[in-house]
Amino acid sequence: MNYEFLQCEIENKVAVVSINRPPLNPLNTKVFFELYSLMEELETNRDVNAIIITGKGEKAFVAGADIHQMLDLDLAGMMEMNKISRAAFSKIENLSKPVIAAINGLALGGGCELALACDLRISSEKAKFAFPEVNLGIIPGGGGTQRLQRVVGQGVAKELLYFGEMIDAQKALEIHLVNKVVPSEQLLSTAKEWAEKLAQKPVIAMRMLKEAVNTGANVDLESGLTFESACFRNAFATEDRKEGMRSFVEKRKPVFTGK
Repeated sequence: MNYEFLQCEIENKVAVVSINRPPLNPLNTKVFFELYSLMEELETNRDVNAIIITGKGEKAFVAGADIHQMLDLDLAGMMEMNKISRAAFSKIENLSKPVIAAINGLALGGGCELALACDLRISSEKAKFAFPEVNLGIIPGGGGTQRLQRVVGQGVAKELLYFGEMIDAQKALEIHLVNKVVPSEQLLSTAKEWAEKLAQKPVIAMRMLKEAVNTGANVDLESGLTFESACFRNAFATEDRKEGMRSFVEKRKPVFTGK
């Protein structure tokens, strides 16, 4: 895994991916390509059951897209950047493994969009969040208008998107933009604790669970229930289901094999 702008460390079935463009870790076309490629690698890596995405340094998780690059792009170039950003975020969102955003600082624009593509979000108490695109004469282009309202509700999403103003970590917690806020020195250890717990879960059941939730969020209730039933059958047919139920009856810790 040799990338210019990403670092990846794997331990205890957990991959920690760091955006490495400090101090602000802006997203450019190369970063999007690298994110997509690395997620494809981690998808098929049997030594990885859960993933953490964070930013390098103490100032920013990701302080948005690289405005210096965007300033010089024509419409065709901007559409190409938008295409790969969408692909990268969708790859993260639809990965079969749980992904946690460890938000260590500023999460602005594309940084918020990256965090929203993850399953869970843990924030440093020093982190700040905003969708400032409207103040630049544009709108979010990496899923912000769609994923944000699905997480916090349409009214709150419109407030954040229309005003483009900064909120702190505690406000982000209150509106359910993040799942947890911790002191900055505890951020990565907390994210690893969560990720290691998730990495011990039966992988097929976890995959089916994520697919059922993600799919159900975008279809009508009856279609979602039908899809859930299919995912339930897939999980029920596994050896891990047998082990999980057997260990429950025998009052012992299960030993899952991923089969």
